[in-house]
Amino acid sequence: MTRVMAGIDVGGTFTDVITCTVPDNPDAVPMMTIAKTPTTSSNQADGVMNAIQSTGMSPANIDLIVHGTTTTTNAILERKIARCGLITTKGFRDVLELGRRTRPNAYGMTGQFEPLIPRELRLEVDERMDARGNILIPLDEAALRNCLKMLIHEGVEALVIHFLHSYANPANELRAETIAREVWPNNFVTIGHKLISEYREFERGTTASVNAAVQPVLHRYIANLQDRLTEGGYQRDLLVMNGNGGTVSASIVVEEAAKTVMSGPASGVIAAAKTAAKSGVENIITYDMGGTSTDVALVPGGEPSTSSELAIDYGLPIHVPMVDVRTIGAGGGSIGKISAAGLLEVGPESAGSDPGPIAYGRGGTRPTITDANVILGRLRLEAFAGEDKPKISIDDVRQAMESEIAKPLGLTIEAAAAAMIHVANTQMAGAIRMVSLSRGHDPRDFALFAFGGAGPLHAVALARELALPKVLIPARPGLVNALGCLVADLRQDIVNTINRPLEAVDMTELKAVMTAQREHGVAANAITASEIAETRISHSADMQFRGQTHLIRVTLPGPDITREQVQAIFEKAYFERFQVTLPEIQAVLVNINTAIIGIRPEVPIEALLDADVRKQDQADAVTATRTVMFDGETFDTPIYNRDALPLNARITGPAILEQMDSTVLIEPGTNAAVDGLGNILIDVPLASSASREMAAE
Repeated sequence: MTRVMAGIDVGGTFTDVITCTVPDNPDAVPMMTIAKTPTTSSNQADGVMNAIQSTGMSPANIDLIVHGTTTTTNAILERKIARCGLITTKGFRDVLELGRRTRPNAYGMTGQFEPLIPRELRLEVDERMDARGNILIPLDEAALRNCLKMLIHEGVEALVIHFLHSYANPANELRAETIAREVWPNNFVTIGHKLISEYREFERGTTASVNAAVQPVLHRYIANLQDRLTEGGYQRDLLVMNGNGGTVSASIVVEEAAKTVMSGPASGVIAAAKTAAKSGVENIITYDMGGTSTDVALVPGGEPSTSSELAIDYGLPIHVPMVDVRTIGAGGGSIGKISAAGLLEVGPESAGSDPGPIAYGRGGTRPTITDANVILGRLRLEAFAGEDKPKISIDDVRQAMESEIAKPLGLTIEAAAAAMIHVANTQMAGAIRMVSLSRGHDPRDFALFAFGGAGPLHAVALARELALPKVLIPARPGLVNALGCLVADLRQDIVNTINRPLEAVDMTELKAVMTAQREHGVAANAITASEIAETRISHSADMQFRGQTHLIRVTLPGPDITREQVQAIFEKAYFERFQVTLPEIQAVLVNINTAIIGIRPEVPIEALLDADVRKQDQADAVTATRTVMFDGETFDTPIYNRDALPLNARITGPAILEQMDSTVLIEPGTNAAVDGLGNILIDVPLASSASREMAAE
């Protein structure tokens, strides 16, 4: 039976969709269709339906939809959230505000922070548990009921119950939940230990507050989308992307809504990992440059790095496992300006999509990275033209660059444009060092996987800066996040805190915890069992030496592991990271983590290629020649229609490859090849030893 799947990613500017039709005949060729439609910010469901319609398909003909959304991320960043209330242990109502004694700005006593739950809606009750799970003060149930009545009277929509040390013994929280659900007017009740059963009351509390704040928002969006899909004839389950790079059923996604935060960048990393693996590249650094920001992540050995230490904004750490993506404010729309000190700055202020860069013709007046690329000949101004846009000439772009950047710095217009790109590249290189060198990884062991609308324009320059030997650019750089939705597996990540010296850990209890984690994750994935081809389970532990604050995550073989094996695994990992042994200090087992992954049937990524457009002769793919500037020199550069390039084509730089969703820049001195999947592999000659040492620094 023919099976039709759709991956849909809603971004800030565009909603991207990829549909994949897999015939029941194994000898038949699968077919993919792609589309980009404007995101409808007032109601994202409209944009999703428009995107599906633009592929020529009806929801009734689709067997599975996997959806990535920015609903929860945007709700937090823009503070368009539900009215929340908190009930916590007496004396701890201000934990969410006190945090970790950090400051919004590193220097001076400036900046401010408003927790998601205002102080007047943070109430206290008598109850107390110690760190070993012993009940010191039983729950005051009468006080709890009064608190619930007060919050309901105040119009609170979502409730958080967050008691001290509930990870060690959840009895008081569970009793409070039972009482709350008797009177609370809806299902938006977040119980701290159920979301994350970890120590650190601040991080556990902020994660619970994020969950409560976005639960009603996500619920309304998913319900609206499902209604629209049902009206269109869609009758199957809807899967939603989580920040851990996996998917969950829409029927349970609202319960742990905080896990959908940052799911967009995570889906791109998942697609990159699977695409690179098919091209035979295991170690990659993903580099996603869009219009406003750049996301980077490390994928060693084909497995994306994950972390529970990410913060969506100042004072809002979310301690659930997520793909470890780092974001900086450098994108195609980043604005260049001269600071009060007379220095060139690029970003984080962005022109966005409206008015956007000057080249967009929507009224932008300040030069951006996109405009700099236009001036240097790397982007074609005509590509931004549209029937609804006024005519913009290259002189308009050059005049803005001259007045805003070139004259104040005493540079030519071209030198000013090159300087803007160099500053942005330096910032992006710093983000890549943060996910590689700072974790003990040598960037020279990795390929740079570049995607996003702007990523392929800057990839080679970044690879040279960091001495990365290879750049890999996928067939559809601007649609990688949608592809990530299509290829992502179902995944549950479960964490429990042990926080004891390893020698004091009851190994029987440890085995029971790991077994319970397995059972919980398998049961959650079973809701969509029809999508699972096989289940893979992995265990890990967060460990440290006593007295240390940083944690090291180590992989464990399974529940039957011995104490001696855990000690040996941790000591080896510690030595590999820091090149030192500490036999005189006790190891501490802090957290136990289990990932339950429901592997979905493989999606044929190679179906993204359009065989009807491809030429037999590489020369037939050349559409024009343009003067392009590289490092102060001009080159007559061939322009290729990337979709028309034959498989296994070889290109010597300089060259520019244009396609619907992105532009690829192949710089002088580099060689590129098209592989059998349509990916571009660019070999970047290594710089001198001195240059490599500077890159490492």
